Amino acid sequence: MKRQILGPACLAMLAGGASVHAADLPSLRFAHGNWEIVCDNTRTCRAAGYHDEGGSDEADEGADGEPMPVSVLLTRKAGPNTPVQGELQIGNPGEEQETDRLPPILALTMKINGQPHGKVTISQGKWTVGLAPEQTRALLGALTRDSRIEWSDGKHTWRLSDKGGAAVLLKMDEFQGRLGTPGALVRKGTRNENGVLPALPAPVVVAVKPDDRFVQLPKAGLAALRAALKAQTEDCAEQIGARDPENEITVQRLGGGKLLASTLCWRGAYNQGDGYWVINADPPYAPELVTTYASGYDEGRIDASQKGRGMGDCWAFEDWTWDGRRFVHTSKGNTGACNGIAPGGAWSLPTLVTTVRKPAAARHP
Repeated sequence: MKRQILGPACLAMLAGGASVHAADLPSLRFAHGNWEIVCDNTRTCRAAGYHDEGGSDEADEGADGEPMPVSVLLTRKAGPNTPVQGELQIGNPGEEQETDRLPPILALTMKINGQPHGKVTISQGKWTVGLAPEQTRALLGALTRDSRIEWSDGKHTWRLSDKGGAAVLLKMDEFQGRLGTPGALVRKGTRNENGVLPALPAPVVVAVKPDDRFVQLPKAGLAALRAALKAQTEDCAEQIGARDPENEITVQRLGGGKLLASTLCWRGAYNQGDGYWVINADPPYAPELVTTYASGYDEGRIDASQKGRGMGDCWAFEDWTWDGRRFVHTSKGNTGACNGIAPGGAWSLPTLVTTVRKPAAARHP
């Protein structure tokens, strides 16, 4: 099993046409060695590290002869004097794996270059545990130099790679404006911590529940809509033009003179994507593309979830929310490297976060 960071095609494939102002918001995605970092539009950064699947580290091996999978997540919010929170996750890819033969409770000693740094307790089936602040600080220090980082119960050892850790922490410092301050993780200095970039508030989107009733367009109207969609969207042109029941165009009411049209756009080895457009209720339909990578729609929310590879241990995710006028881009991210850590992915690593609220209830005198 070769380690994969979700490639550009996977990460970019969920780009939609109605990502309101999302392109203008700060974000970062960077990977080096066995580490990656993703920072979102609030300037919160999440760095994830993994075991070395290449096997150059002499770690214990599972039943399949590969290193025991492990990952760490380091999360830091923006702003001066904010701490780093650490989490440890033991690999649990599902099916019949080495984890099935582990004891119900694991008491693991954290070691850096052979020196103990306390214990963590992991229960069977609950594979993620928080690291104590002193353990997180020790881990951060170890990542800035060549280090042997591991957790062991004496019988099994999970070794975290340090390759790429320093580069990723440096990117975190740069993105949050910490370089040269006492709170920097890599390049510390004496610059006043008050100059660190502040956290940004998550954009607030007020969700409006649409009508959602299905609409049957007249034959001529459906033909005109099909032609408009085909002309506008190259990704879907072949599917839209196919005369197949699977390629029927579904139309639902939104409100405010707008409808939502959708149809299958493409199909791959283990993913498929539907196209969604906001259209006028009457011709000319003037379709406005939301996305061609959707997985479903329900009560004003379009979501997209796509596997990074067939076994489903890494995913990209995205969604859009109807605000009464348009579909607003309300989340985007992925679950980290395709590295056999967990079914559905190891972590949530968003580049876009928002606060979605329901409309305020009307007040009656």
